[in-house]
Amino acid sequence: MTFTSDSASTQFSGAFNYSTSDAIPATITVFKALNVDDQLAVLWYAYTEMGRSITPAATGAARLQLAEGLLNQIQQMSHAEQLEVMRDLATQRNTPVSRSYGIFSVNTKLAFWYELSELMAKGLVIPVPAGYQLSRDGSQVLETLKELDFGQQITVLRKVVSDMGVDPLAD
Repeated sequence: MTFTSDSASTQFSGAFNYSTSDAIPATITVFKALNVDDQLAVLWYAYTEMGRSITPAATGAARLQLAEGLLNQIQQMSHAEQLEVMRDLATQRNTPVSRSYGIFSVNTKLAFWYELSELMAKGLVIPVPAGYQLSRDGSQVLETLKELDFGQQITVLRKVVSDMGVDPLAD
């Protein structure tokens, strides 16, 4: 099935009628149907609004030192290049950065996005533009994420970030 904003909204609005465990796949489906900039904005808002609880789960098991080189490389880029890299990751465009990201474990990917959001908050990486307005579906994804319990939030975020980038070992 091809997802459009309307079909994603229909799929997503139904998530509120199911148990919260059913909301997880519906939230992931709608997230993936968002345009790339809304996907990045949802990640930004999720990490900035819920980041304090996500961090221990992400970095506790992650080997963030593996991601530090890539994060440092991104910091050295212009803001336009940084945005392009984030879009490339989200759309699984085959680039050197996407392939480097693709070898990270799921927990390292989760921690990578947390650290990237921290760098964005500090102004070291391009932030979400002031006044950026999430689409209706993007806002719904974010609100549903907030309503899920911690374990469910992590499940959604892990799935979302694990599917980003390009696994250089996959055919």
